[in-house]
Amino acid sequence: MSVTMLARPRESFPARVPGLTITQAAPSLWRVSRTGGPVLGHIERHEVGGLERWAARRLVAGGIRSMPLGEFWSAPDAAECFR
Repeated sequence: MSVTMLARPRESFPARVPGLTITQAAPSLWRVSRTGGPVLGHIERHEVGGLERWAARRLVAGGIRSMPLGEFWSAPDAAECFR
């Protein structure tokens, strides 16, 4: 029996921030890294009361743990905290 897996198309992050590369890691989750460099953290999109919110988390000490940087009303604001 053959199982065909359909890959979900990657969703582009809705903002470009100079010096950062932002790629989708999972649905509603993006990985933030310096262009050509280390991963800095993640941005997650979620809904609160029917409104879109963006939560930013920075990786800490070896990249195993992360700490919250805040929640933002826009994707560009969430990304700017990594610059």
